[in-house]
Amino acid sequence: MSRTRTPVVTGWFAGEGDDFRLLGTRCSVCASVFFPREDAACRNPGCSGGELIEVSLSRRGRVWSYTDSRYRPPSPYVSDRELKWQPYALIAVELAAERLVVLGQTVPGVTVADLAVGMEVEVVPGVLNEDAETTWTTWHWRPTGVTA
Repeated sequence: MSRTRTPVVTGWFAGEGDDFRLLGTRCSVCASVFFPREDAACRNPGCSGGELIEVSLSRRGRVWSYTDSRYRPPSPYVSDRELKWQPYALIAVELAAERLVVLGQTVPGVTVADLAVGMEVEVVPGVLNEDAETTWTTWHWRPTGVTA
């Protein structure tokens, strides 16, 4: 039996492989970009408010900061409570074109020892968790030049 692939958060990312992208919104008046996406109104306090248009965010950015996550995060993170918790590296990635910072996990196997501020990374599809019926999908950041 195959598992159903289900995004952890619907509408935050789309595509597969080289077409994988994080999805945000851009204000038609002030050009501010938002992630997570905003559907109601522009959050820029200096903007009179414009139409919010869905945009694909840059696939590459630079490590702005990082840490070792040694605790089980709260919902909407999905994990099997019966299994021992496995730490992972969490990084903040600056997307220069959008002028914003996006948080996310690194790909499995990349630890804080492998990271440095300013290092180039790219967004790739990832798996957050799996159970008997569902593969919960998300995004991961991978240092450029690293495969897997």
